[in-house]
Amino acid sequence: MSFELNFDGIVGPTHNYSGLSFGNVASMEHGQLISNPKQAALQGLAKMHTLMQLGIKQGVLPPQERPFIPFLHSLGFIGTEKDILKRAWKCDPKFVMAASSAACMWVANAATVSPSADSDDVKVHFTPANLLSKVHRSFEAATTGFLLYRIFNDPSYFVHHHPLPYHEDFADEGAANHTRLCKTFDQPGIQLFVYGKKVGEHFQPKKFPARQTEEASKALSRLHRLSPSKIVFAQQNPLAIDAGVFHNDVISVGHQQVFLYHEEAFVNTDEVVENISRKMEESCKTSLIAIKVKSNEISLEEAVKSYVFNSQIVTLSDQTMCLIAPKECQNFPRVFSFLEELVQNQQQPIRKVIYQELRESMQNGGGPACLRLRVALKKKEFEAIHKPIILTDELYQHLVKWIEKHYRDHLAPQDLADPQLLDQGRQALDELTRILQLGSIYSFQRMPML
Repeated sequence: MSFELNFDGIVGPTHNYSGLSFGNVASMEHGQLISNPKQAALQGLAKMHTLMQLGIKQGVLPPQERPFIPFLHSLGFIGTEKDILKRAWKCDPKFVMAASSAACMWVANAATVSPSADSDDVKVHFTPANLLSKVHRSFEAATTGFLLYRIFNDPSYFVHHHPLPYHEDFADEGAANHTRLCKTFDQPGIQLFVYGKKVGEHFQPKKFPARQTEEASKALSRLHRLSPSKIVFAQQNPLAIDAGVFHNDVISVGHQQVFLYHEEAFVNTDEVVENISRKMEESCKTSLIAIKVKSNEISLEEAVKSYVFNSQIVTLSDQTMCLIAPKECQNFPRVFSFLEELVQNQQQPIRKVIYQELRESMQNGGGPACLRLRVALKKKEFEAIHKPIILTDELYQHLVKWIEKHYRDHLAPQDLADPQLLDQGRQALDELTRILQLGSIYSFQRMPML
């Protein structure tokens, strides 16, 4: 009567390697490479289809409009839309790169979601992430919130909040820093909120910036009306952030009672896990299955390059679990050996590993878990959502044809200034909203041209 619904973001037509995300090692290393948007979108869609074939309920989230001309207009560039694009590129190509980023494909950053089983008003709560730590993601929240409202639009079951204040003290990166652990999806769970820094404190990473604040995490817990007895706040290990762990989902993953984590994930990792375990026993009447990975098994560097912790864990119909890992994990002997040994360990329920090809996303710093937003729903809540976004074989085939029709198979950063890319992207998105029956969700559909 309850389950976890995975929503994946479709990779957008402007998928490119501009190297915009400082602190994301893969993004920085692959900046200026030639991307293949068509292959990227098909790889992401194939991952969704894999989940669907495993019997997991799978939803589809459309990309946001890119290049986002209102962002460039807000910077003082005027004229026709194509004039704005041209003038912004001439002034500074990074403006157009930011306006064209397809990073919204990683919907783990889209929002934080708390199920009705945990909220004291017994409703599902959504808060879009403000993502203000990176310019190219800082204008996603309005469209994200509007889209979530379109899909979850019954106020009897769903509550939608505004993003947290757009100030660095409340920097929020969404579900990439949030994990829910539980016995079953319809029963109360423990919510783990992970932050990188506390406002006013100097215990922070030295090389790369911490993106989430404790103040943001605590504000989210209050907005979602969560009981303090069912919350754990944990600080990221600054050394891990400096190694490239820009979000917590790069160094740990939780699903139901299972928590797979690196020993260097948090400040005082053992205390954090003990706290989760105690609260699971007290509030959920179940034991935490904690799987600790030591540094001498997988180093921080190997964890970041393989993205092994950015895997998805899902529950199959026989109640065993399957781990959806990036194919890159097979290229790291110690990581591959660890996963092969893991499935043989009878003390935990993960019995299968599927290595998924997501190279185009991985080169920009996003693995399987980055591409999905989890929403735990009871049956009556599921019946109230907008159904055309639920993946079926028919929808899958339709989306494959749509991608092959509209997407380029070659895109260099300088191609982002091509006005034809703007037109092609809008034609694609306009058609997609009809496929998914979402109506007019984009600014170019709802507002007169500038």
